[in-house]
Amino acid sequence: MQEDRLLLLVEDDAAFARTLKRSFERRGYRVLHAVSGEDVHSLLLHHQPQYAVMDLKLAGNASGLNCVQMLHQHNPEALIVVLTGYASIATAVEAVKLGACHYLAKPSNTDDIEAAFGRVEGRTDVEVSNQTTSIKTLEWEHIHETLAETGFNISEAARRLGMHRRTLARKLEKRQVK
Repeated sequence: MQEDRLLLLVEDDAAFARTLKRSFERRGYRVLHAVSGEDVHSLLLHHQPQYAVMDLKLAGNASGLNCVQMLHQHNPEALIVVLTGYASIATAVEAVKLGACHYLAKPSNTDDIEAAFGRVEGRTDVEVSNQTTSIKTLEWEHIHETLAETGFNISEAARRLGMHRRTLARKLEKRQVK
């Protein structure tokens, strides 16, 4: 059944999800809320959302990338925006490869997300920077690429990176964007 302006919100932060849900409902969307991949699977059995907002990192270190892939396979026409407090080039590339139309770092609001739904096509007029990437940014990218490879399992990522689990956890806390 085709449902116009049906949005799937996959977010495990209850307060943030409630705020986004209300905001989208005021804009005329009907919002389905899920907190896990299992919830997404159950909802997709009965609904075909045209829009989705997916958190990258879900409870229990689950990856929202699985939800992106699941929804894209269910409805390749759905416009999917990935939101994350753990932005990295590696996860942005993977999200787009799996079917997301856009990738936004938190904090993002409903205006940002709706604008992202409208920017499905790539642009060639984006300015290319002459600035080289800093060592800290490269480290951050490498950490997040490893986290994505391990399904956001901090212990396994720390082992692969050759660092103590607590050291990795501290690095993640310092750079977290909320």
